[in-house]
Amino acid sequence: MVNRFTAAQSTVAMRRRGPPAIVTLAAMAALTALIADAAAGQARPAPQTEATAPRDAGEPIMAIVSIKSQQVTFYDADGWILRAPVSTGTTGRETPAGVFAVLERDKDHHSSLYDDAWMPNMQRITWNGIALHGGPLPGYAASHGCVRMPYGFAEKLFERTRIGMRVIISPNDAEPVEFSHKALFVPNREAIAAAPAKAEALAREAAEAAKTADEAKKAAASATRETASLTSSLRKLEWLKTRADAELAYADKALAAAKTDEARARAEDLKQKAAAKSADLGTQLGTAKADAKSKLDTAAAANETAKATQTRKADTAKAASEAKLALEPASMFISRATQKLYVRRNTHKQWPDGGEVFDATIEVPVTIRNPDKRIGTHVFTAVARNDAGLRWTAVTIDNGDDAKNALDRITIPQDVLDRIAPTALPRSSIVISDEPLSGETNYRTEFVAVLNNQPQGGFVTRRPTADIAVASGNFWGDDGLGSLFQPNWNSQTGNTRRRGGQYYYQVQRGWW
Repeated sequence: MVNRFTAAQSTVAMRRRGPPAIVTLAAMAALTALIADAAAGQARPAPQTEATAPRDAGEPIMAIVSIKSQQVTFYDADGWILRAPVSTGTTGRETPAGVFAVLERDKDHHSSLYDDAWMPNMQRITWNGIALHGGPLPGYAASHGCVRMPYGFAEKLFERTRIGMRVIISPNDAEPVEFSHKALFVPNREAIAAAPAKAEALAREAAEAAKTADEAKKAAASATRETASLTSSLRKLEWLKTRADAELAYADKALAAAKTDEARARAEDLKQKAAAKSADLGTQLGTAKADAKSKLDTAAAANETAKATQTRKADTAKAASEAKLALEPASMFISRATQKLYVRRNTHKQWPDGGEVFDATIEVPVTIRNPDKRIGTHVFTAVARNDAGLRWTAVTIDNGDDAKNALDRITIPQDVLDRIAPTALPRSSIVISDEPLSGETNYRTEFVAVLNNQPQGGFVTRRPTADIAVASGNFWGDDGLGSLFQPNWNSQTGNTRRRGGQYYYQVQRGWW
């Protein structure tokens, strides 16, 4: 409130100084008001209200949070379906702008970071604690980094989303626009139609191969145990035969040295017994060696069979895995920072500590024209099928090239396209970014990539995800998850770099 005494003094002064002073003070007051209005507008965006599209809505495909407007908008294949105000991270704990996906959902979540705070209808987008959830909305950014939504809106939304739904957090307003380009996946109708039956047949084949491999492994182990016992018996017979031969040699010497008829008789009797014993042991040893050779040959053949069946088990498991993954939308991330292309597909295998495991066995170098030039961050999403195969949209949240030029600069390896494009489904996506994958990307995430030219206070102040397991090249393993995990996914910690407050890692092929 303006001080009335000061106002009175100003009025007196204006009367004394005349019209020029009045004009000057009026201009100053107007300028002050404009600056105040601008500051207020910058600190507190215009109030947003909840809205629902006036049509039947489909399943949400993506959510776009605008930090500038403090608003979240959900989209299905045909456009926006729900809008609501939000409250993002306050200064020093800013919600990170970037590309995310829903990793875990919890109807009645309580924070492990902030005094057991209630976060109802929580939809996690990073494992270090960034999430969308119901919460109080004061009309401006006020959270510790999460995206708060109205309580009722979050509850209504919770039943309509699923793990893997794309979440884009943009520093400014952004929305998907219809998009087409020759580099986008073009599926094959026949391949899509045949994919379920192919996956089922290969799963049966893999199960049969696994059963055969297990039986062969048991047979080889049994044969190995038998040969081990036989080897021990052979060694004992060889020792006894050597001893009998020594006794026979001794009897020969005793016979040669005998001086009397009685001594010669005793030596002759000893020699006969020693010779008989040696001959008998020689026969036993010969029979045992022949038997051993047969069993050793059988054991060797069993081991070769076991090796061959294990190879077939691994090959059929890999083929079954690929066929099953072909039934899932594929997400591709292309990073200018690492010059690599990554592919993620959800296996829908539940992890005991929460979330679902994502397959990440495809990671290859990628060619980007003019790699030193900014490319921006663009999200291309297949939203529905159409006559051409798939209908796509594009969202740009960080300027560089425009979306078309960004795709023009990328050469996606043909073998990767051959593995993904024929059965590409709606919800498949291609993300192109100047950024690397965040260190928060792991075996239970699709992709996490944050914009390093934007504040990340709410991201970097949280505890990083602890060291976790990594998938090997054979994703399915003996039990469907894993001979696939190795300790410490950050296997190249010597190659860490720091950009804009974020550590990230050059990730090896076959990780998690």
